[in-house]
Amino acid sequence: MNRWSGVEEFVEVVNCGSFTAAARKLGVSTSHVSRQIDALEHRLSTRLLYRTTRQVTLTEMGKVYFDHCNQLLDGFSDAEAIVTQLQTQPQGLLKITAPAVFGEKYIAPLANEFIRNHPKLSVEFHFSNQVMDMIHDGYDLAIRTGILKDSTLMARRLAPRQLYVVASGDYLKEFGTPTSLDDIQHHDCLIGTLDTWSFQNDGLLTQMKVKGRWHGNSGTAILDAALRGLGLAQLPDYYVIDKIRRGELVTVLDEFRSLIRVCGQSTLTTDISLPKSVCLLISSASVFLNTFPGLKKKRLKSLRRSKLDALF
Repeated sequence: MNRWSGVEEFVEVVNCGSFTAAARKLGVSTSHVSRQIDALEHRLSTRLLYRTTRQVTLTEMGKVYFDHCNQLLDGFSDAEAIVTQLQTQPQGLLKITAPAVFGEKYIAPLANEFIRNHPKLSVEFHFSNQVMDMIHDGYDLAIRTGILKDSTLMARRLAPRQLYVVASGDYLKEFGTPTSLDDIQHHDCLIGTLDTWSFQNDGLLTQMKVKGRWHGNSGTAILDAALRGLGLAQLPDYYVIDKIRRGELVTVLDEFRSLIRVCGQSTLTTDISLPKSVCLLISSASVFLNTFPGLKKKRLKSLRRSKLDALF
């Protein structure tokens, strides 16, 4: 039994929105796509898609299965890209911009190892929480988090990150623990660049406006305020995961925790036009970030560090 039978067809139907469009993209007949998905549903003993003459929608089980299968197919694409492009030696200057804390903690070690193994390549970093003008400032690659606004630039999803709502034990003891999204309105929230927080509610992304006495544009400062018991904070995993493990912060509203994407963005418009150094680094970053502790609650099988080194 081929466990992959029907998986590619299923993912393409969801991405394309119809059996006909998926068949056209895969270069096969519509009936072939339909048979493969029927066989897949039979093998899994569950329905993945609701089909009508006008549209195709995912069942609840289909949503879960699609999320995992889509990541696996992205992983295959990454692996093929790495193998193909390792045949060409990257060279020249690579200019990278990334958010300060995330860039220093994750992107710099990745890029440093990349540069160490490619002696003909030079690198210039700029770590800032401000969104840089890639074209004006001449950046080859920008690591972005959250929703991307500039649709003229090519973007590639690298990994999800988790947004935790946390507070100190002392704060929760004094003001109580929120158990619903409505409870947030009765708490002092530590507000960053945006005064809206993101949550997953019944499978849908929900944006909620929050209020509080504390405002600032630094994740590190928000973290310090949370540790001192000044209120609730919503921060990415890489700020808080160690504090949570040591018991210095407590997570709340875990059932509403939201996933935000980390993306690589380039000034060029297609994968084909990307310089080899950029394309290879993006593919390596996708593998690296999806196996790094703290970025995903349930990860795909981790690669050992020795295997990661082999990617470079």
